[in-house]
Amino acid sequence: MRIDRLDVYYVSMPLIYPWRTAYGEDHAIDSVLVRASSGGVCAWSEATPFRAPHYVPESAGTVFHLVSEIFGPLVVGRDFETAADLDAHLASFKGNGFAKASIEILWWTLESQRTGTPVHMLLGGSDQEVLAGADFGVLDSFDDLLADIQQAVDAGFPRIKLKARPGWDTEMLRAVRGSFPNEMFHIDCNGGYTLDDLDTFREIDQFRLAFIEQPLGWDDVLDHAELARAIETPICLDESARELRAVEQALQIGACQYVNIKPGRSGGFTRSRKIHDLCHDHGVPVWIGGMLESSVGASLCVELATLPNFTYPGDLFPSSKFYVDDLAEPALELTENLTFAPSAGTLPAPNPDRLRAMTVKSASVTLDDAVPDRP
Repeated sequence: MRIDRLDVYYVSMPLIYPWRTAYGEDHAIDSVLVRASSGGVCAWSEATPFRAPHYVPESAGTVFHLVSEIFGPLVVGRDFETAADLDAHLASFKGNGFAKASIEILWWTLESQRTGTPVHMLLGGSDQEVLAGADFGVLDSFDDLLADIQQAVDAGFPRIKLKARPGWDTEMLRAVRGSFPNEMFHIDCNGGYTLDDLDTFREIDQFRLAFIEQPLGWDDVLDHAELARAIETPICLDESARELRAVEQALQIGACQYVNIKPGRSGGFTRSRKIHDLCHDHGVPVWIGGMLESSVGASLCVELATLPNFTYPGDLFPSSKFYVDDLAEPALELTENLTFAPSAGTLPAPNPDRLRAMTVKSASVTLDDAVPDRP
């Protein structure tokens, strides 16, 4: 398959309610959408590392630059028989998983359009629906949080994720457990703590959580292994599970009992599948993570999550949870069974008017921009 053209859009999508985590607060989600053309076929991908490098060192700005100025000219005009070939072509560049994913995933979406085969089937997944959990950030008060949790419990969500950060952790959990003693919860710390907080984590043990997600540094596995030996609550890696080798090392030293897979952070579907398979071989469950993408990116996460080791309820949301109007159509919606259904064919694409209104800047990479090889 030859990619003939890339159209790259840096967009800012206003949120209904600020998204607060251990690393800060977002009032809008900055994302990069990429449209690829191959022959008469067009398809989309999305990368959403946020506006600033708080989650990982990447940002929407770095993704836009790399896709339009560095990676795109090396990809346009070349033939790639498989997505793995495309991934290997960019492998000499260090890190930047979101930027690589925005291009690598295009191979899959183009191939899906070209052959009429759903992406999840190309990936080796199934038609099974993807079970969703409920997620809540840091809110204005415990009362607001408890009210939102009650709605999730009444709706029947199988697990609830709570963002945690210093000052919004043990007391928050005490309030939650006091009102909901039997529900399944886990907390996501987004790397906001260190081993100096060991007493806090030992106190958290009493709240019977499914696990603690990314309690320590974004690039750490050694301290996570030490923490895992010191507390009873299982640990899940997210930011630290950024690439296959990091996950291999984490499993070797017992740094986690769960792994969150985000295809953007991991560098695309090829690498995400390898992490999925490695965890499966080690008996470690995985679950799908989202980055508050539009329905373009979120739907692609659903496709990946049909692989068999995605057994913990996913971190995906209906479009209406965060956006008055999703940038793309159709919007992502939950089924009555609190699941997301994989696509039977055509994936969501940006609404032209909303794309135009939310675009901060755009660029195109054409055959005239193609470079013969890496500089």
